[in-house]
Amino acid sequence: MRTRRPRQCGVSMAEPVPRQWLACVAILLPFAILTCLPLICSGTLLGQGILVLHDPPQPVPLPRPIPLPQPVQVSYRIQELAIDAHVEDQAARVQMTQTFINTSSYPMEVQFVFPLPPDSAVDRLTFLVDGQEVPGKLLPADEARRIYEQYVRRLRDPALLEWLGQGMFRTSVFPVPPGGKRQVILRYQQLLRRQDRLVHLHIPLATARYTSKPLEKLSVNISLACTSKLKNLYSPNHAVTIRRADAQHAHVTYQATDVVPTTDFQLYFDMDAGPLSASLVSYRPNDSEDGYFALLAAPDLGTSEAMIARKTVVLVVDRSGSMNGKKIEQAKEALRFIVNNLSQNDLFNIVVYDSEVELFRPELQRYNEESRSAALAFVDSIYAGGSTNIDSALTTAFNMLRHASGPQYVLFLTDGLPTVGERNELRIAANARQNNQSRARLLAFGVGYDVNSRLLDRLTRENNGLSVYVRPDEDLEQAISLFYNRIRAPVLTNVVIDIHIEPNGYTGGQPVNRVYPRHVSDLFAGEQLVLVGRYRYAGQGKVTIRGQLGSMEKSFEFPVNFVSKSTDHRYNFVEKLWAVRRIGEIIDELDLHGKNDELIRELVELSTKHGILTPYTAFLAEEEGRRQLARNQALSDRASSIADQLRVTEGSLAFEQRLAKQAYMRASDLSGPAAGGFGGFGGSTGSFPGVPSAALPAHPGNTSPAASQLGLRQVGNFALYKQGDIWVASNARDVDPLRDERAIQKIARFSPEYFQLLERTSPEENQLLAAQVPGEKLLVRLQGTVYMIE
Repeated sequence: MRTRRPRQCGVSMAEPVPRQWLACVAILLPFAILTCLPLICSGTLLGQGILVLHDPPQPVPLPRPIPLPQPVQVSYRIQELAIDAHVEDQAARVQMTQTFINTSSYPMEVQFVFPLPPDSAVDRLTFLVDGQEVPGKLLPADEARRIYEQYVRRLRDPALLEWLGQGMFRTSVFPVPPGGKRQVILRYQQLLRRQDRLVHLHIPLATARYTSKPLEKLSVNISLACTSKLKNLYSPNHAVTIRRADAQHAHVTYQATDVVPTTDFQLYFDMDAGPLSASLVSYRPNDSEDGYFALLAAPDLGTSEAMIARKTVVLVVDRSGSMNGKKIEQAKEALRFIVNNLSQNDLFNIVVYDSEVELFRPELQRYNEESRSAALAFVDSIYAGGSTNIDSALTTAFNMLRHASGPQYVLFLTDGLPTVGERNELRIAANARQNNQSRARLLAFGVGYDVNSRLLDRLTRENNGLSVYVRPDEDLEQAISLFYNRIRAPVLTNVVIDIHIEPNGYTGGQPVNRVYPRHVSDLFAGEQLVLVGRYRYAGQGKVTIRGQLGSMEKSFEFPVNFVSKSTDHRYNFVEKLWAVRRIGEIIDELDLHGKNDELIRELVELSTKHGILTPYTAFLAEEEGRRQLARNQALSDRASSIADQLRVTEGSLAFEQRLAKQAYMRASDLSGPAAGGFGGFGGSTGSFPGVPSAALPAHPGNTSPAASQLGLRQVGNFALYKQGDIWVASNARDVDPLRDERAIQKIARFSPEYFQLLERTSPEENQLLAAQVPGEKLLVRLQGTVYMIE
């Protein structure tokens, strides 16, 4: 079939292709570029691509005076995208399978163009359509660049720009009949890159972000087999499920339905024969500012039972009248689960309280079959009734631990406010801090909307613990059981982490700062520590992790490197993860210590730069709110608003605020917790007065479609904000497009100057340019210069 003139189908070569056409194609094959002119979508790196129609259907010319027909739109829908990979040490075999249907009444002739990732070592690449191999050709980066630029010039759309500088695999043309279904399979082998002790698997998914309809089903299944012990396993952008068969094998899965992928799938892992492994990655986009780092640490999964620390657990459970019914039954089930899953020779006790405090036994009990049976009988006898004496219950629990040794945990559960005994929030917290002589970790579970959530956060912050909140409609027993499984096997206890850098031109001072979490006490089997922070000096260094392993004091050293300036954005997720954690810490400071204008400014700055919306910065999704902020009219009002909201200590608003805060503070990746979503709003955004629910994304790693409509888009580590008819990149937000015209260089999109600029831009900057929708203006800083792309 021959390609007809574009004007005959209603599209001029001087006009941009409607991006809704791009959208319907983008999701078709997120692992290749199916060329179908003038339809096109964007894709990214290995595993994704674009569909381009080589012979678009044309309307049949009709005699006058009948009106000319409208352009024919070809569309399709995706049924499933399945990614299966097997990794042996650094060798990966990947298969990507996608099933799609041509939903139009016209045939399509399509071609796959598959961008290769930078620094990739790919071979034995095979492409199948309905089981039949379709020939293709690997093109080097310079030849691929010319093809990418041709697509951009011809289609008048910048979506392909992010692939400039990458190689390409391009297939021959194959047909898709009207209503036809095609299953396409891409298979390849790849040698994975190892850097900073971490092996990196990258499977792009972000092509589908241009889709007008969500992907029906997305599945990722990765099996890993290593000759050495597999330690850290980390995905920065997706909430993966990890199942470890033994110390050398693991299975990583990710499932989603009705989803629009906005970020690529990445998996990092390391291997180490020792009892502990730690790997550090650093990212420094600007060498004049402090850089960012993330430290991953994981103990050996195969740690022997003899090396697992004997722990002390005190279970403190509210049995007041408000716990009556379903809540007390679920609490008793949680107690049974923990009692049945303590380790031999652990020490434990149970404290139940209402107006009075009752103990299972007067002193700590050693766990064995006899004490287990007696404890279960005690749990059976618990009933609800009376008031709530929180202060007395905690005093009893902490006093029981005064002479205990080893790791100690107080699991504290309540569903209400202190109603008898000491009721003042600050005095209850001070008493707990004073009585906790053994520095036990307090793990608090707040059940339902009636708890004083600020009190729980204050208690856990001052006692080296954390708060977990369970909504009224959630299963309390499941929440407590899942959490206990994470801490049941402490391997390295009383942990101390030292980071040492040997920089050139060292001038003194702390090499790292603003490190989160603030306190690390224990490392558990099957769990992974994700520590993030900022660093001041570049250079080689070492991380020393000290602690008690069994009965012995142990020290482990790991070489690390803090880069002076990052040459790519491979680890750019570290910057945003640090920003998420820092936002959580700021909100916690404001919550527990009151209004602070300097912290408010930092909160707004981080939210603006990274597009991370909180209940207190949701105004950034509204144009008028950003204009007021730019005129310095909004900051004091916003500070007062935050202080007012955080003064609420009970009810659904207080509950959701603290749930959101904890989610930010404990973020281990940019996907958000599996339950409730990041931001913790869980569909309850209406409880925040004056905050548009559309402005609150499901988690801080992505922007919701509704937020985009309000004027916010997420692009990598940057955000785009709408200001009139201009989208302003967060890296150019200090420039007013109306008043600072002299500081702005204007360039016409797709002009010779535009393509000359592309020869100098970085891949991360190309991402910003690729996000520009045809017909829009973009204000952006590139290579230090502010441009208006029109």
